[in-house]
Amino acid sequence: MTWTTHSVFNQPHPLSNSNLFTRDIALCEAVAREGAGWDREWLASVGLQLGSAESLELGRLANTQPPELQRYDARGERLDEVRFHPAWHLLMQGLCASRLHNLSWQPDVQPNAMVARAARFMLHAQVEAGSLCPVTMTHAAIPLLQNHLPEAYADWREALLSDRYDAHHQPGNKKRGLLIGMGMTEKQGGTDVLSNSTRAEPIGARGTGEPYRITGHKWFFSVPQSDAHLILAQTSQGLSCFFLPRLLPDGTRNAIRIERLKDKLGNRSNASAEVEFQDAIGWLMGEEGDGVRLILKMGGMTRFDCALGSHGLMRRALSIALHHAQQRQVMGKNLSDQPLMRIVLAQQALQLEGQTALLMRLARAWSTPASEHERLYARLFTPAAKFGICKAGMPFVAESMEVLGGIGYCEESELPRLYREMPVNSIWEGSGNVMCLDVLRVLGRQADVMTMLNDEFEAVKGSNRHFDRRWRQLRLQLNHVREGMAREVTQELLQLASAAILLKVAEPPLADGWCDQHLDMRGRRSLSDDLCTRLLLRASAG
Repeated sequence: MTWTTHSVFNQPHPLSNSNLFTRDIALCEAVAREGAGWDREWLASVGLQLGSAESLELGRLANTQPPELQRYDARGERLDEVRFHPAWHLLMQGLCASRLHNLSWQPDVQPNAMVARAARFMLHAQVEAGSLCPVTMTHAAIPLLQNHLPEAYADWREALLSDRYDAHHQPGNKKRGLLIGMGMTEKQGGTDVLSNSTRAEPIGARGTGEPYRITGHKWFFSVPQSDAHLILAQTSQGLSCFFLPRLLPDGTRNAIRIERLKDKLGNRSNASAEVEFQDAIGWLMGEEGDGVRLILKMGGMTRFDCALGSHGLMRRALSIALHHAQQRQVMGKNLSDQPLMRIVLAQQALQLEGQTALLMRLARAWSTPASEHERLYARLFTPAAKFGICKAGMPFVAESMEVLGGIGYCEESELPRLYREMPVNSIWEGSGNVMCLDVLRVLGRQADVMTMLNDEFEAVKGSNRHFDRRWRQLRLQLNHVREGMAREVTQELLQLASAAILLKVAEPPLADGWCDQHLDMRGRRSLSDDLCTRLLLRASAG
């Protein structure tokens, strides 16, 4: 006999089969405002697909079944291959179909393609974040490869710009799609790449495009299954950048030995490796000693993707919390109708309103061709956004967990995976202190930065007294910035930039509410009931 002790009620169904794009009013508006309205149909289609139960299950499987390293085959031949669950490959097919790895560099690219790509990136981040690593690095590497691809690999260009994902272990000229990884970090120095000990010696002639023999290691070798990596190694002229293919032109394996895969807190679906180079062959990109400058060209783009990824994770966390609160009843009322819970959810929604506006504005600044004003905007606010948004992600997801209560702490809710995923974006491509010091570097070296800030901030002067006061105070601070003030200054700049955009484009109650929450020197004030209603409707439309 089967005994039924109780029936299940007042337990919300998991969030699935929703359109991740059309439900996000702030994102829909920002995409149109920043010049990528031409991509709305694609974004709506992809948003519907990604919000499906099937896509969300792929994200879960890719993380519960992480990649495995296979060093040898049955005959004892060295393989150094990484095996993935089929869910990973399906996710990668979707990412490449969305061209997250090359949309910005298409020969027939639409205007403000960076804005469209940023929106697509945010949507994919809500489903599975680890698979974004390969497309982030490929996207950042393509501009460099377009100018410096070695002659032996000139026939890779078409596959680099394709929308196909090809996981076959074949030479690049026989594949339909290619991915590029990066390898910078060594055991003795992470941020301090100048301490790298990996050596490169010319095989014959030395100089741009020539092959060198690489000996050394990388402690973090991102996406070891990539078709090639860009790495840093020392030559007689200093730290230099090299193109290191997985397979050599004759199809034989390059001497890249995978020692192990990293056992990480999060980002479990994505393979990160420790490798040894045993006389591997790499081709010099640019001039000897010019490696750091070339790598930094890519660093800004990958840092921007870190901020986009964290925002996407935050958006998913809020969607789950809202979905739960709108169904779960406590004391005879839905959680979302309880006054204190409404304020918590509305404050989270308001935070994302500011981030969405800032990130889409920043994406427009990254679009090419850009004016000097836009170049400076991207150069200053990319590290600021990476610092502020990535740091905000962990407490944001923790707050969303509390909305769900105990079930939010359980794996079925998705939230634990989102929480574990958050720190990597703060750490990867430069931790918080590195970002803040970079902001100070821009402020100190770019004579026109203050002109750019004045153009951005003075345009909304008089719209909000909290904004005016904070901008006046920061402008005085910027005359005497010390290194110990870097975090404070970076956060102030980010808050003012977000406020300036909202004061230009948002309804006054929303923009003023954001300024009250983030710029009022007296601390956060409670949101009005009308503003809470407006924010919650915008965050859960459709």
